[in-house]
Amino acid sequence: MYRVLEHRNVSITCFILFHIKSNILIFIFDFIGSYLVEKINTHPDLELAFVWNRTTSSLDQFPNKDLIITDLSEIKDREVDLIVEVAHPDVTRRWGPEFLKHADYMIGSPTALSDQSLEDSLRAAATTHGLYIPTGAFWGGEDIKKMADRGTLQGLKVTMTKHPTSFKLGGHLKTKLEEVKDDSVVLYDGPVRELCPLAPNNVNTMAAAALAAHNLGFDKVQGSIEADPRLTDWHIVEVDVWGPGDIQEDRAFHVKTVRKNPAAVGAVTGSATYASFLSSMLDIYVKVSLPEREQDTGQSNLEEKV
Repeated sequence: MYRVLEHRNVSITCFILFHIKSNILIFIFDFIGSYLVEKINTHPDLELAFVWNRTTSSLDQFPNKDLIITDLSEIKDREVDLIVEVAHPDVTRRWGPEFLKHADYMIGSPTALSDQSLEDSLRAAATTHGLYIPTGAFWGGEDIKKMADRGTLQGLKVTMTKHPTSFKLGGHLKTKLEEVKDDSVVLYDGPVRELCPLAPNNVNTMAAAALAAHNLGFDKVQGSIEADPRLTDWHIVEVDVWGPGDIQEDRAFHVKTVRKNPAAVGAVTGSATYASFLSSMLDIYVKVSLPEREQDTGQSNLEEKV
C-alpha cells in the first residue's frame, strides 16, 4: 500500500461503509467489495456503516437495506473517515477530489491516475486527508519505491498474461482481442499511460507500478498484456526491474519476479489479490488508529519515528 499523501483519517472505495472503532469507512461494491464486507463483519474493530453501487439493482440481495445509499453526495452529511474504491476508475474521476474534502481515500482502480490532470487535482485536494494506493497484484512494490526514492531505478516493465475472456478492453485492443484464436497474442507493449484508458479494469497493477516508480511514472514504466487461450487456471504477472549499471551492456542490476495468481476463466481479478486489498485496508487502519493508541498508552511505535 502506497501513501501518495497521508493524514490521520482513512476511507475505502468499494463502497461499503463501516466503522473503525469510532471511524467510518466506505466501499464501492463489487466482487472485491463483497469479500471485504465479509471480512469487516468478522473483524472485532470494524463495523459496516453503508454501501453504494453504480447499479442499484446489484444490491438487491444485500441483507441490510438501511446501509445502502444511492447518492454519493450524501457523504458530506455523514461522519466518514475512510473511503475505499474497488469498482471503477470513473468513481475517482467524478468524486475523488470531493471525497478528499471529507475523508481519506484508498483508490482501488488507480488506472484513473493515468490522467495527469486528475492526479494533480487529487494531490492538490489531499491537504487534510490521505490518498492511498493498495498494492493489489503488484509484487515487490515497496522495494521499487525505495529505488525510485533514491533515484537508482532505471527501468520497470510489467507483463500480464491472462485468458482472453479475462480482459475487458476498449478501442483497437478490443478488436485485436476478438481476433485471438488458439495461440497466445501480445495485445499491447508500450508505455503504461497509453494502456490504462484502453484496459481500465485489467491493468491496475501496472498503474500501481507507475505510481511506486515515481521517478519513471506512467510514461516511462512499460506495460505488456498477452492473451493466452491455454491459460485456464492462472493470471501471470511478471515484473522486470533495472537498477544501477549499464542496461545496454546487460551489466545493470536486474530483478525479475513471476507471480502466478489462481484465477478462473473469465475472472478479471485473481483470488490472491482479494487478500492483498484487505491487507492494504487494515494497514491504513493501523496507521490511522496509531495516534489514538499512543495517546491512550503514552507509548509510540518506533517504526513511525525512524
